[in-house]
Amino acid sequence: MFSNMDVFKIYSAMARHAADNQSVSARNLAHSDDPGFKASELESFQDYLARMATNPSGSEDFKIRRADTPASPNGNTVSIEQELYRSAEAMSQHEMALTVYTKSLDLLRTAMGKK
Repeated sequence: MFSNMDVFKIYSAMARHAADNQSVSARNLAHSDDPGFKASELESFQDYLARMATNPSGSEDFKIRRADTPASPNGNTVSIEQELYRSAEAMSQHEMALTVYTKSLDLLRTAMGKK
């Protein structure tokens, strides 16, 4: 009856992606004044899904790469505005993932006759 529960895997991964994205942004912001620091960014969730679709037995970790942002005179590549935007976007993505996950659980409980 309930043999394919991919929605739970996808939205669980989306919540993890948002949390990891928030961590990367926080690390970048923490080093925003360090001379020569190179900002990082997490692969997009769409890139992650595409990678997992082509190689499902591969690593489920999200890839971190250097951000393509211009360097300041001291060599630092952190853009505070961009990091704040990424942080807000990650919060929104996390809330959406948890909402869909919770509603899917509620639907499953209703289908099973439990509340």
